[in-house]
Amino acid sequence: MTMLEHIKRLFAYDDWANHEMFSSLQALDTPPARSLNLLGHIVSAERLWLERLLVQKQSLAVWPLFTIEQCKLEVDQLPGLWQNYLTSLGEAGLCRLLTYKNSKGESFTSQKQDILLHVVMHSAYHRGQIVSDMRAAGFTPAYTDFIHAVRQGFVD
Repeated sequence: MTMLEHIKRLFAYDDWANHEMFSSLQALDTPPARSLNLLGHIVSAERLWLERLLVQKQSLAVWPLFTIEQCKLEVDQLPGLWQNYLTSLGEAGLCRLLTYKNSKGESFTSQKQDILLHVVMHSAYHRGQIVSDMRAAGFTPAYTDFIHAVRQGFVD
């Protein structure tokens, strides 16, 4: 498996996990506010990083106050956008450097493959926070572990 194939697999997992988390929040009459804010942050940060990689202007706040419907729109749109980007990037593009500014205005240069791995890990970290928040509120969250997704055939 090439590095690009591996990264595409991780983004397939990320797509599945984001949809699972969205579904568990949507099923509630009133999802916990913090959980909804964390999901909004996940999808906003994923779009922010994609826009950085595409050298586009940031279109969303880092911590938006999204409704469940706005989260659904992003959860549904992002996978296709990432797939298009990854396909156009190609294997050779993974090692290319990108210079960008973070939300504090600090300048950094990173390999694109490192940014892509960060996106997936950042989202997994915050999904874990949603799980904790939902349990604390008495709800059963989605089970989004990577190994579960592989064992169940949700990710090849």
